Amino acid sequence: MKNSTPGHQAHHHFDDAERAAVYRNILARRDVRGQFLPDPVADDVLARILTAAHFAPSVGFMQPWSFVVIRNQHVKQRVHDAFTVANAEAVQMFEGKQREVYSGLRLQGILEAPVNLCITCDRDRAGPVVIGRTHIKAMDIYSTVCAVQNLWLAARAEGLGVGWVSIFRQSAIREILSLPERIIPIAYLCVGHVSHFLDQPELQTAGWRQRLPLDELVHFDGWGGDRPDGVVLRDALRRAQEDASRGIPPT
Repeated sequence: MKNSTPGHQAHHHFDDAERAAVYRNILARRDVRGQFLPDPVADDVLARILTAAHFAPSVGFMQPWSFVVIRNQHVKQRVHDAFTVANAEAVQMFEGKQREVYSGLRLQGILEAPVNLCITCDRDRAGPVVIGRTHIKAMDIYSTVCAVQNLWLAARAEGLGVGWVSIFRQSAIREILSLPERIIPIAYLCVGHVSHFLDQPELQTAGWRQRLPLDELVHFDGWGGDRPDGVVLRDALRRAQEDASRGIPPT
């Protein structure tokens, strides 16, 4: 029988300050590229953020992730070279003003960040048949991305910046890091102390894209569906997004 006493219920809730801190962390998280400092990341701090990643949810409790910690400058240089090749290809995929803006963006901090991390997915770790992956085979990849997000938020709580670098061929990263064929590199992250965090996402400030209105992305009871009482939630969504855009946690 469930314990329904007030004390039992309170145990499962954060107090107002704790709740605000969680939301503040989410709103303050940024993709860091050009603000890394050379200060080393202490092993106990690195252990904490890796532990946060390891406690991410995973479908079927697969825990498909592994973590390659990269501190060697020669390895970083090889990864940077792979980025440079892919970035030169990428710039040609845009046209006009977009190509001009893209060319001026700083999209990585591979050499500057004291720690690089490659988070990988082992698709065979839990065997051929996995609870929850029987019909959607990509659930192991999605689970690994949850580990990335856990690490990112834990790093922000530690005052560390994280930048996700995705502009290179997976085959190049697999070769540089000697990954087995079955292992998929999911996220290559630059991690370190930073001089500052940006107030807004860099791509938003650069005019590349703006944050979409959340109230326009919510549907009721099916795609495109609405409800008479939906206007109340949409108003609440607009107010919440306005506050969040100013970095104001919910109260």
